[in-house]
Amino acid sequence: MEVAEENQKKHKGGRPLKKVKRSNDIRVRLTSTEHFLIKQKAKEAGMRLSEWFRQAAKRAKVISRLSPEDLRILRMLAGMANNLNQITHLAHREGLLSVQKRCREILTEIDDTLKCLNSDDRKS
Repeated sequence: MEVAEENQKKHKGGRPLKKVKRSNDIRVRLTSTEHFLIKQKAKEAGMRLSEWFRQAAKRAKVISRLSPEDLRILRMLAGMANNLNQITHLAHREGLLSVQKRCREILTEIDDTLKCLNSDDRKS
């Protein structure tokens, strides 16, 4: 019994087992220029191309697309900018003091809208 256990523990030779086995793959199509640039970056980093891709994917920061709420806010912002432009034309016709208050209100609305757009969780 002891001899059998000893034989199982005994190293049989060959290549050592890998600590992490990578059995999944992702195929990416690149232009010649993209391939050249990425190959150069991997070479400068002293890495194999596959290792460079793995490291780049781990460290990449991806910003999500605009949500329907973000698009709604951007449309509101465009409308407010249009209103501001109309008030500017009115100020040229009727004088600046008559529209100063309204301009400040619109600028405050625009500022609040931009803060709302920038404060969401799109940082992930």
